[in-house]
Amino acid sequence: MRIALIQMPVTANKTENIKTACQKIREASAKGTDITVLPEMFCCPYENSCFRAYGEAENGPAQQTLSALAAELGIYIVGGSLPELEEGNVYNTSYVYGRHGELLAKHRKVHLFDIDVAGGQRFRESDTLSPGNAITTFETEFGTMGLCICFDLRFEELARCMCLRGSKVIFVPAAFNMTTGPAHWELLFRQRAVDNQCFTVGVSPARDESASYVAYGNSIAVDPWGTVLCRADGAEAILYADLDFDRLDAVRAQLPILSARRTDLYEAREK
Repeated sequence: MRIALIQMPVTANKTENIKTACQKIREASAKGTDITVLPEMFCCPYENSCFRAYGEAENGPAQQTLSALAAELGIYIVGGSLPELEEGNVYNTSYVYGRHGELLAKHRKVHLFDIDVAGGQRFRESDTLSPGNAITTFETEFGTMGLCICFDLRFEELARCMCLRGSKVIFVPAAFNMTTGPAHWELLFRQRAVDNQCFTVGVSPARDESASYVAYGNSIAVDPWGTVLCRADGAEAILYADLDFDRLDAVRAQLPILSARRTDLYEAREK
C-alpha cells in the first residue's frame, strides 16, 4: 500500500489552501498512491481566533471538494482536519473518503491541546473547540486503519484501542510546534508503532516562521519495528512510503506483544 504524506503550506486564504491540497493530491495520485494524507487544519491558520470563522458544517465546501476528488482519482483521502461546526460547537475534525468518494470515517479530536510549557509553548484549544467522544477506525481492502489527531497520539490507551480493533496503520494529521516537536515528535511516532506493532503516519503543515503558531513540520512514517521509513524537514514536501503488511505480520509473530497481554492484571486501580 502506497501512502503520500502531504506537508503543505497553510495560509490565511481558505480557498487557496483547498486548491493547494487538491493540486498536491493529484500529484500524489499520479505516482500510484493509494492513500493521501493532509495535515491538521489544512485549510485554516492554527489559531483559536480562526477556528470558528473558517469552520463549516457537515458536507461543507472543503469536504465536498475532497469527496469529489477521491471519486475522480479513485484513491483514499485522509482529509487532514478542519474546524467542523455543529449546534454552536466547533470540533477539530478529520474526514476520510473512499475510492468512490464515500465518507468512510469522521474523527473529532478527543484530547484537546491545552498546554503551558515553561519557557515554551502555551495554547488552549478548549478556549474554542469541543472534544470528540469516539475511537475511530475505518475499513479498506488493505485491512483496518486507525485515525486520530495530533495530541490524541500522546495517549497510549487510544492507540491501543485502535489496534485491538485490528488497525494496521494509525494516521495522525498533526501540528506539533517548535517546543514539543523537537522533543517528542519522532519519539511518539516510533513509540506508538513499537508498542502496538503497527505503522504510524504523521502529517504536519509546512513550517511558517511568520505564523503566530509555528508548526514543526517533519511529517513522518514509521514501521512496526520502529524504523523511520520517511521524514521531512520543515519545508513544503510530498513524501511517499510503501507499507508492507507482511512486515507487520512478521513483527507480531516474532514479538507476541499484543497476544501476550495480561489483561487479568491491567485493571486500573486508583487510590
